[in-house]
Amino acid sequence: MTAPAGPTSGESSSASARTAAADALAEAAQRVGDRWSLQVIGALLAGPRRFGDLQELLAGIAPNILSKRLERLEADGLIVGEPYSRRPVRHAYRLTATGADLAGALRMLAHWGAVHGAARPEHGDGGMLAHARCGTALDARWFCPTCEAVVDEDDSTDLRWI
Repeated sequence: MTAPAGPTSGESSSASARTAAADALAEAAQRVGDRWSLQVIGALLAGPRRFGDLQELLAGIAPNILSKRLERLEADGLIVGEPYSRRPVRHAYRLTATGADLAGALRMLAHWGAVHGAARPEHGDGGMLAHARCGTALDARWFCPTCEAVVDEDDSTDLRWI
């Protein structure tokens, strides 16, 4: 018989939270952690795209790799391929609600890449999202909709996985 997954009497709640966070991160990495999956999802955030459109947007991806990524993302329920031609069979791909939920994570990863990645002069602004009114780079924060408050690092001991 296996032990229950919850914290044991000797295990602290912070250790349990770290385990839950590690498990959640491992699940995300398993589903979208390869070289191309996040880029495919990012390309689909703007709306449905056909295979050729995706191949143009994702410079450097081989057609067989793109096909495999699309199949896997569809099997994971993150995208849906909808046929637009029967002969030959061709699909337009769109995000499911689960796939669209990755938008915030993609923005934060893109921000991190812009801040910590190699400078690329062709992007001018480093690819960072900016406030349209003043041009200042945006900063991602955790927000509690119940308390209507931004949760900063000082409040991080109150954070828990649900």
